[in-house]
Amino acid sequence: MSTMLSSDLPLTKIGRGKVRDIYAVDDDRLLLVTTDRISAFDVVMGETIPMKGAVLTQISAFWFNELEGVVPHHMISADTDEIIAAVPALKPHRAEILGRAMLCKRTTVFPIECVIRGYLSGSAWKEYAASGTLAGEKLKAGLVESEKLEPAIFSPATKAETGHDENITIAKMRAVVGDEVAYTLESMTRAIYTLGEELAREQGIIIADTKFEFGRDKDGRIILIDEVMTPDSSRFWAVDSYKPGQPQASFDKQPLRDYLDVERRAGRWNGDAPPPPLPASVVEATSKRYLEAYRRVTGTELKI
Repeated sequence: MSTMLSSDLPLTKIGRGKVRDIYAVDDDRLLLVTTDRISAFDVVMGETIPMKGAVLTQISAFWFNELEGVVPHHMISADTDEIIAAVPALKPHRAEILGRAMLCKRTTVFPIECVIRGYLSGSAWKEYAASGTLAGEKLKAGLVESEKLEPAIFSPATKAETGHDENITIAKMRAVVGDEVAYTLESMTRAIYTLGEELAREQGIIIADTKFEFGRDKDGRIILIDEVMTPDSSRFWAVDSYKPGQPQASFDKQPLRDYLDVERRAGRWNGDAPPPPLPASVVEATSKRYLEAYRRVTGTELKI
C-alpha cells in the first residue's frame, strides 16, 4: 500500500487539517480522507508514516460501530467499495482512498474540543503540579502523575486551527454553546469514554484521555463526528506496564517525539518548521506503533 502525503480527488476540497483532507460530496455528505501525514510539537513532518491514515480511519470506524445505539454519529461507511458505490466518481481512485476514506454526514460543527481525562497526564499534570488546578478548577491535593481520576474529569478546550487547543472552564463552554448544548456534549462525552475505556481495557489498553468533536446534523440532532479514540486523539497506555507516579509509554508517535527531542537538545532543530528529515528507522518504528495500537484496540490485524 503506497503512502499519501496529500490527496487529489475529483471532488471539491473544503478543508485540510494536519492529517485529514475534507471533501464535499453533496449538501448532505462529506468524504474524510486521512493521509499519512504526521505532526509533532505542532509541526507537520516532511515524511509520511506507512499505514497511519488507514489505522486512524479504521480505528474510528471500529468505535463508530461499537457506539451504535449509544450515541448517534456521522459515519455512513468506511468500506472503500461501499464508498465508491455511493460516489462513483471515486472509482478510478480506489487505490488512493483504500482503507483511509470515510463517507460521513455533514454537520454544523461546535467550536469545542470535548476532552475527557481518566488519568492525570500531559498538560493536565503540568498544570496540576504547578497550581493544583486543571483548566483553572481546583483538584484535590496529593495526586501523582498518571494517577487514575475518579470520576474522570471533563475539561473542554477551544478548537485551534494551528498550534495547541486552549483549555477552558465549563462555564466558558456554556457561554459559547449555551447551557443545554454544554450539558449534552458533556453527557455524550462521558458515555462514549465510559464504553471505550472499558472495551479497550479488555484488550490491554488504557485510554488515559481523549477528545471528541460534535456537530448538529440537518435534523437538528447533536452527533459525534471526526475521529474517535485513535492514537492521534487519545493517550493509549499498556495495562500491563502501567505504574502511577511517573510518565507512561504511549502507543502513538512516541518514537518520533523522542527523535525530535534529541535533535532539539543537540541544537540541530529549533522546534519550528521546517522539521529535520526523519531516519527510516524512526518512520518504521512509528508505523509499527500505530499498527500495534490498531491490533490492541480491535483485537485483529489491520487488513486492507
